[in-house]
Amino acid sequence: MSRVLDLLGRETALAWGRGGGAMVSGGFYLGMAVLLPLAIGPEPGRLSAIAPGAAWTALALSTLLGLDRLFERDFEDGALDLLALSALPLELTCAIKCLGQWLATGLPLAVLSPLAVIALGGPIALSPLVLACALIGGLAYSFLGGIGAALSLGARRGGLLTAVIVLPLFVPPVIFGGGALDALAGHLPWRAGLALLGAYTAAAIALGPLAMAAACRNALS
Repeated sequence: MSRVLDLLGRETALAWGRGGGAMVSGGFYLGMAVLLPLAIGPEPGRLSAIAPGAAWTALALSTLLGLDRLFERDFEDGALDLLALSALPLELTCAIKCLGQWLATGLPLAVLSPLAVIALGGPIALSPLVLACALIGGLAYSFLGGIGAALSLGARRGGLLTAVIVLPLFVPPVIFGGGALDALAGHLPWRAGLALLGAYTAAAIALGPLAMAAACRNALS
């Protein structure tokens, strides 16, 4: 357990400092919330209608920042070889790296998400569900992003390749989370969308480390 906690602390610290960490992602997220009213107009009715979906989509895009370096830095300095040879299974190591990424960037973005919705004119009553979706969906984004980061190891323009791989995988959680928020805003049943989002996140957490470990072993061989 101490090895797991030590590795989690290391990965969280690296993710926080990697490319600016949560500061860059949070700034990009809030920047999108500020720029959107300038692009579509300041009418409160129009903004409130798109606020949940816009904030949810911005969260997915903000998560992409820094994912390309999730494995690349350890791959370049040889730390990934040591992690692969350590007593911890490589699959567990990959899961811990993604969890550290989520703690450093996904969790702060989730805290900011209700503020972004309110800033866009969305109803305050949506805030608890926005936070829940951001917490659950952020985990899915981190683990799915880890798959793209592992598959792009050693490639030129790895950040672009990571985005190309990851964006299609982001579509289901965007649909499920956005559907739940839209249903609640329209006073319709919303629990099915949240349940589907949770199921997708659970699948990403269960299967993502297997794909990441296989990709890392292929890059190291």
